[in-house]
Amino acid sequence: MKSYEVNFDGLVGPTHNYGGLSYGNVASQSNSQQSSNPKEAALQGLAKMKALMDMGFQQGVLAPQERPDVAALRRLGFAGSDAQVIQRAAKEAMPLLVASCSASSMWVANAATVSPSADTADGRVHFTAANLNCKYHRSIEHPTTSRVLGAMFANQQHFAHHAALPAVAQFGDEGAANHTRFCRAYGEAGVEFFVFGRSAFDNRYPAPQKYPARQTLEASQAVARLHGLREEGVVYAQQNPSVIDQGVFHNDVIAVGNGEVLFYHEDAFLETDKVLAELSGKLAKVGGKFQSVCVPRSAVTVDDAVRSYLFNSQLLSRPDGSMLLIVPEECRSNERVWQYLQGLTGAGGVIREVKVFDLKQSMQNGGGPACLRLRVALNETELAAVNPGVIMTAPLYDSLTQWVENHYRDRMTENDLADPQLLLECRSALDELTQILKLGSVYPFQIN
Repeated sequence: MKSYEVNFDGLVGPTHNYGGLSYGNVASQSNSQQSSNPKEAALQGLAKMKALMDMGFQQGVLAPQERPDVAALRRLGFAGSDAQVIQRAAKEAMPLLVASCSASSMWVANAATVSPSADTADGRVHFTAANLNCKYHRSIEHPTTSRVLGAMFANQQHFAHHAALPAVAQFGDEGAANHTRFCRAYGEAGVEFFVFGRSAFDNRYPAPQKYPARQTLEASQAVARLHGLREEGVVYAQQNPSVIDQGVFHNDVIAVGNGEVLFYHEDAFLETDKVLAELSGKLAKVGGKFQSVCVPRSAVTVDDAVRSYLFNSQLLSRPDGSMLLIVPEECRSNERVWQYLQGLTGAGGVIREVKVFDLKQSMQNGGGPACLRLRVALNETELAAVNPGVIMTAPLYDSLTQWVENHYRDRMTENDLADPQLLLECRSALDELTQILKLGSVYPFQIN
């Protein structure tokens, strides 16, 4: 039976704005309060999805959240009609209104952790929505995320869904941004690689001093248990605290993996040699041959990696066994990074080609190609059981492009978020989107 790694990209929401909400994310903070372009952002994301589909890769789409989140504001004491809630929040607590309008759900690498059926005890694909409790504006996402994933992967014979972990600091979970899977083939048993920033209960592990470590060891272990993963099929590694303090807020900003290959920066992990040896040994037991590609700090600094998002890229398998790296335009703009990539692809190694995409709107808010996609390994039967409305096709691309053109603004500032009309525009857009993607009622305004 054939198996595939399907990339489900997040559709950028209508309230895409630069709120500077993510402490520890250099791009998010440095572009705070600048004017954004939601329409351009959504079209850039769709263009990437279409391009990968045209290259022969399986591609899907994941819907955005309802924003502004009026219910979240009500829970914080703002009362009255929806319009009054928004206007009062704008007057009394603008940062809370900005948080309730965040379109950060576009970065669906944080939506959930996914384990394919070849790895799990019950032979189903398992999903655990991430609690994202380190940041308030993201912590409000998981209820809708769970409903959307449930509507996409509804067949209980093939798919299992778990609620987000307890929303406390000890179980901070950032989803697939800190999770990679290595395997010989997508349909075969593999090794799931969980990277954490700190331990909540064991003070023997070091922790960063400047920026928060968002993923805990205990959260990663809990997800592995929920998914029924075998001990011999799991490797845990600690992210280097010093790189977190340099703006590497997730592992996917400093490393990316696919198939049997890990592409990583020299400073990405603690005890790197031990981590690589464990990955190699466990992958060998399931018939794989682990390969690592280390980018030395002498060629690319951590600051280069953070500013270019070299590692927040997509590493994709070609039919001939070689790999393609999807990078943002910022990699080409960084002289050291681009020089490194030219040498990498010319060296005859496993990574043979680099393709560059313009994702400036997303990049300025702190998310690159890898942030925009959730990877789900599926066999033929499981792929056939996915809601077909969310699988990218040429007609769906055309429909979504027209939908964006009809509903999105081409400029968004903080003052625009205070316009009650924006909520009505977003709800109208999302109501139509659920019909296009055949999701049913997944948004609070549809349910209530």
